[in-house]
Parts: sequence; structure tokens; C-alpha cells
Amino acid sequence: MIRDTQSNALRTLRYDVPASLVVFLVAVPLSLGIAMASGAPLAAGLIAAVVGGIVAGALGGSAVQVSGPAAGLALIVADLVQTYGWRATCMITLFAGAVQLLLGIFRVARAALAVSPAVVHGMLAGVGVVIALSQLHVVLGGKPQHGAIANLIELPAQIADKHSHGVAVGMITIAVLAVWSRMPRHVKAVPAPLAALVAAALAAWVFDWDVTRVDLSGSFTELTFPVLPQGDWHMVVGAVLLVALLAGVESLLCCVAIDSLHKGPRCDLDTELTGQGVANMVSGALCGLPVAGVIVRSTANVKAGGRSRASTILHGVWVLLFAVGLGWSIKLIPMEALAALLVFIGVQMVNLGHVRKVHGHGEVPVYILTMLGVIVLGLAEGVLAGLALAAVLALRRLTWVTVNVRPEDDGHYHATISGSLTFLGVPRLTHELRAIPAGASVDLDLNIDFMDNAAFEAIHNWRVDHERLGGTVDIDDVHDEWYAMAASGARMFPAKTPPRAPDRWWLPWAHRRRRSQPPSALVPEQSGPTEEECRLTAGAREFHRRTAPLVRPIFEGLARRQQPSHLFITCADSRIVPSLITASGPGDLFTVRNIGNLVPRRGAEPHDDSVVAAIEYATQVLGVRTITVCGHSGCGAMAGLLSGGVQAGSMPGLRRWLRHGNHSLARFIDNEGDGQDTGPLDRLCRLNVQQQLANLRTYRRVDEQVRAGELELVGLYFDIGTARVHMLPPLPASYSVKT
Repeated sequence: MIRDTQSNALRTLRYDVPASLVVFLVAVPLSLGIAMASGAPLAAGLIAAVVGGIVAGALGGSAVQVSGPAAGLALIVADLVQTYGWRATCMITLFAGAVQLLLGIFRVARAALAVSPAVVHGMLAGVGVVIALSQLHVVLGGKPQHGAIANLIELPAQIADKHSHGVAVGMITIAVLAVWSRMPRHVKAVPAPLAALVAAALAAWVFDWDVTRVDLSGSFTELTFPVLPQGDWHMVVGAVLLVALLAGVESLLCCVAIDSLHKGPRCDLDTELTGQGVANMVSGALCGLPVAGVIVRSTANVKAGGRSRASTILHGVWVLLFAVGLGWSIKLIPMEALAALLVFIGVQMVNLGHVRKVHGHGEVPVYILTMLGVIVLGLAEGVLAGLALAAVLALRRLTWVTVNVRPEDDGHYHATISGSLTFLGVPRLTHELRAIPAGASVDLDLNIDFMDNAAFEAIHNWRVDHERLGGTVDIDDVHDEWYAMAASGARMFPAKTPPRAPDRWWLPWAHRRRRSQPPSALVPEQSGPTEEECRLTAGAREFHRRTAPLVRPIFEGLARRQQPSHLFITCADSRIVPSLITASGPGDLFTVRNIGNLVPRRGAEPHDDSVVAAIEYATQVLGVRTITVCGHSGCGAMAGLLSGGVQAGSMPGLRRWLRHGNHSLARFIDNEGDGQDTGPLDRLCRLNVQQQLANLRTYRRVDEQVRAGELELVGLYFDIGTARVHMLPPLPASYSVKT
């Protein structure tokens, strides 16, 4: 216990204290600027920074996220201040915190992640444009207009007007911010906002410029309390919900983003939302700005080495001490410098990286509409417009149907319908299906995850009409039996169901869902076919329908010649699938299979030319570069060797063949093992692979190519129980076996 406490204290001193100082230096100028953009008292920004650091940091669910006043909420706060006044806005913030607290208690935080990031990024971009346009007027010596469009219209006249010293202060601030990222690393240790404000303040003091100063006198000694908003309570409730949801969503998305930047404990979203709610209640009660998780300060915390919530809490403590003890120094900061800082922040909020991300998912229209809606209509209206468009696009994707009709060489038609079959896709569906010529034989694959009655009626009516005109239609449900169930009158579930895993070629027949297959030209007329024969012919038919069209171009190239790179010698055991365990495809492996993956030595008895012929053809004609011998666990041939031929019983051919494994058995007797095996049989199975590699060297041509570096011999061992492939080294060159 004492050791853990000491370890935590040392970690805090080493990592969290320095990180908290960096975040503090970033937070002070940003908090003042956001308060200015919100139309609130400047002290409200510092109050929110203190509360966000101490309260949200202590009660939240993230170890490294830093909370405080957020630029994304500046517009809505400014609108609330204009409508209800500052003290009533603080009460709205308090109520919004209570809503967040309830949402966190009822554990609905993850629902906020359902909001499209394109809407959030578009909202932040729109807020950035509005803030930049309004504060640019302050930099130029004027006053911001009411609304982004009005600011844009008045901007040319403002630029042409006579400018004061404040313009120079603003230009210095923006210049420092722009070049700071290119400064040497030890210089960049000072946060860019702090460096920019210090440079602007020094320039104004040295040249004695006439600028407007920040004044916090009396802000912390004159206590004020929030009051109830006056007006339509419907609008007040809407404002409370808007602040709660926007601040909550921004905090939770920031949590998710920050989790990808550090290796510490992951964020608990419900706990984080609860902590944000308490922080907003406290901030509102103390007449501070709304609190939310802030990506800039959180990123600075992680990059500065913050590892626990101690850095977040300490940054709030430093802000509090600064405001109480050094608040007088803030009056040295020109207001025009804060406005220029906000212009720069606003421009940075239009992040082109976000545009590239949403572009890959086709959500740029959502981003643009949200951004333009925030700029032209307002924050709430822009967000609602973006959410509406995102919902429409999602509905379109969910109901989009793809119909692919392809004629085959034999006159058949292969049609595939993919997607969600609803009434919205019926026009396209019927148009594509009715384009198939009358009388044609059609294989129709339904690769769908939902089908409503309108879509079923469209497919079924087309099938009836097509067969009435002499055609044939074979319908195959790839996933759930949507068509078969609807045709039988079974109840269809209205919601989507997770698709079952489609049949895979590598699954055993017993593991695959069996379908009733209609007669095929592949099945010869016979009486009483066996189950295995039915499976083989059904499998061949399945290959023709699904796999052959995909691999036909490959086999067309392989039809002229083969160029395998490996000779693969393995056991005939049915559990060994060479292409599966080596992830190889057609034309890669020249394969030899026999009982026990044995390679008879040159001149060995009983004489066998089958393996020798394959080795000669592979090395002298095909020019393979590798010969691989692959054994496996639980090999029956090796069990027969260990039994001295007893298990071979009345199988003389097997007993004669197993004589080629005598050298493996001798090596087994001559070695005690290295502890990597799980028993005698497993050890013999492994040693047998190594012995067969040695047997390959008894052939002169193989040995010459190996010595010349033209051929490589590789040993593999497949552990069936764990489905793992192990590499086995060849025998030492000095090893010899007594025979």
C-alpha cells in the first residue's frame, strides 16, 4: 500500500506536474478568448477552466481528457446571452449540467456516438468561420455585426476604414501563431497562444500603442448568482437540451479521440458524462461558461506526458491560483490580441483533414450542409439540418439494392441481388429482372439481409411470369431464407437480422448448411446414389455457380502451362489441406501426397517410382525453388511404425510402404528429444519430417542443387489440435543413422 502510494506520488511529480503546467499555459489565453467570443465576462472563461480542471477532472471517466470552455459552444452561449442575459445563461448552464448528470446515471452516453462525425466536424467548422468573421472586425478596430452574413458584408468596408494600433497588435499575434510550429523544439516548449499574447503585449508596451486592455478588476471579488430565464419556457427547455447535448457529444467524441493517443486506461463514457454534468452545474452556479472536453488542451496534456487525472486537476489549480494571485497581469493583454487569437483558432477549426476523412465515406454533403447551416441560419438549425441529411443518406444506403445480371457462355443467366430489399428498390429490381430474355434459364442469388412484402411480390411475380413463358428460375438464399420463408407463408421479422456466415469452401461438409439442390447435368442417372456422391456433385455444382466465375481468368492463364514455385510433399491424411495451411492458390504448389509423407531413399526397397518421378519432374522440368515436407500431429503411419507394424494388421501393402519410415524410427530410438514434443508419437511425427528432408539429399540432382543454393529444403509440422504450422530445421549435416 505504502509502496503504491509512493509510486503514484513519484509518477505525478515526474509526469503529471510538468504536463499540468503546459496545459495551464495553453488554457488561460484560450479561456479568455472563448469568453470574449461568447459575449460573457472574461472571468467566466477562467471560472470554467478551473471547474473543468478540478471537478470534471476528478469525477470524469477519462484519465487524461482536459475540460473547460469550448469554442464549439461559443455561438450558442453568445445567442443565449443576447436573448436572456448573462446570469440567466448561467442558470441554463446549470440545468444543462443536471440533464447531463441524469443521462450519465441512466448510462446512455454511448448513444451520443450515434451522431455522425460529419455533423460534429461540420458544426465546429461553421462555428470557426463565424468566430473568425466576428473577431476579425475587432482586430480591424471595429465591432462585430449580428450574424456571420452581416459580418461578411461589412468586412470590405471595415478593411478599407482607417485602422488603429490594434491592427498591428492583431497582425503580430497571428504572425507568431502561424510561424510558431516551425520554431526549434526547445522554443516550441512554450505554448503558441501564450507566446503570441506575450509578443503582442510587449510590442504594445514598447511602442506605447493605443489599444484596449483586458480588465478583470472586481470579477472575482464581486459575487453574482444565476437567475431564472424569463420568456417562453419551451424555448428555455430547448436551450437547456441544446447546451447539454452539444457539450456532451463534444466531450464524448473528444474522449474517444484522446483514447487513441495514449496507452493508459480507457475512458468510461457514462462516468465522463456524469462528471461533465456535475462540472456544468458547478460552473453555472459560479457564473462560469459551459464546460466540455476540449481536444486542444487534451492533446497538449497527452503530448506533454500527462498520465493520470492529476495533471488535469492540477491545471485547474494553477488557473485558480493565477486568477486570484496574478489576475492583475491580464490587464497587460490587448483585447485586439485576444481577438486575433480567436481568428486564428476559428480558421483552424475548419480542418481539411476532417473533410478528407468524411469524403472517403461519402459524407461531404453532410459536412458542408452543417457548416453552411451554422454560418447562415445558426448553430441549432445547422446541426438539425446536418442530422436530417445524414439520416436521409443512411436510409438511402440501407435501402440501396444492387442487381447484377450476367449471361453465361452456355446461355444461362446468373443474377445476383445484394442489399436490403424494400419497396424503395422495387422499381430498379423489376427493371433489371425483366431485361432477362424470355425462356432463359436463370440462377438467382439473393445476397440480402432483409426483404419486405413488396420486394418478395416483385421477385415472385417475375419468377412466375418467366417460368410461364418457358424459362427456369433457380433461387438461392445466400444468407437467411428470406424468399423461402416468405413463399411458405412463415412470419417475417420486420427488423434486420444478422446474416449468418456464408458457406466457405474450407469448411467440412458436415459444418455447412445443406440446401436442397435441383437436378443438374453434373449428376448422372443412377439408382441410389450415396451421400458422399451427392455431396461431391453438389459441391461441383456449387463450384460452377459461385467459384468458377471468380477463378476462371486465373485458370485461363494456367491452362497453357504451370509454373509452381514449390514441391509440397505431405501426408494423405484428410485433415491436411495444403492450400489452406499455406494460404496458396491454383498453380502455386506441385503436390505429392502419400501415407506418412515419406520420401523413399535412393535405391531403397521396396522400390517405388511415384515419389521419385514427382521429385525429378519438379526439379528438372518445372524448376521449383523449394521442396517442402509437411508432417502433422497424430499421424496414423507413425503410430504404425511405433507399433512395429502391428497396427497395419492384414494390410501387406501398408506394411511394405512403412519400411520407408525405418530411418525415422531409428532416429527416434537414437534421440531422447528436446522437450518440445507432447509424447512419443508427437516426437516421431516431428523427427519423421526431418528424416525425409535428409532422404531427399540422397538424390544426386537434389543434393547438387541444394549445395549450389538453387534449391531449398523446408520442413513443416502442422499441429491439428491448435491449427498451427511450425517450422522444423533439417538434420545436421554430420548426422548419420545406423541401418
